[in-house]
Amino acid sequence: MKDRIRVLIAKVGLDGHDRGAKVVARTLRDAGMEVIYTGLHRTPEEVVSAAVQEDVDVVGISCLSGAHMTLMPRVIQLLKEAKADDVFVVAGGVFPDEDIPAMKSMGVAEVVLQDTPPAMVVEVIRNLVSSRQPR
Repeated sequence: MKDRIRVLIAKVGLDGHDRGAKVVARTLRDAGMEVIYTGLHRTPEEVVSAAVQEDVDVVGISCLSGAHMTLMPRVIQLLKEAKADDVFVVAGGVFPDEDIPAMKSMGVAEVVLQDTPPAMVVEVIRNLVSSRQPR
């Protein structure tokens, strides 16, 4: 069993805005989590490969490009194919209100918006991981 929560923060697709992702990564590190940041312009395949290699508990995908309804299901599908569907996917960014329930129904564990306080992001991650059965 791991001592610390491991989180992969990813920027998938053509979205080039990573300030929020870096703030979240720093916040989670300050809260005692191990954080891996993939950098910009990753493919869903690269993100899932890194998540499996790093044995993460959570994949946080920051998306500001509007491609979330295409990218999120692809990441979730690839995690299932990699037999890593116990990894939680958290979406962060700016999303139309009507897309939030749709993302959750496709398997996104939680959605955090741009105005979510940093302490709440930490709480969301901790609550998700603590709710999971031991691996």
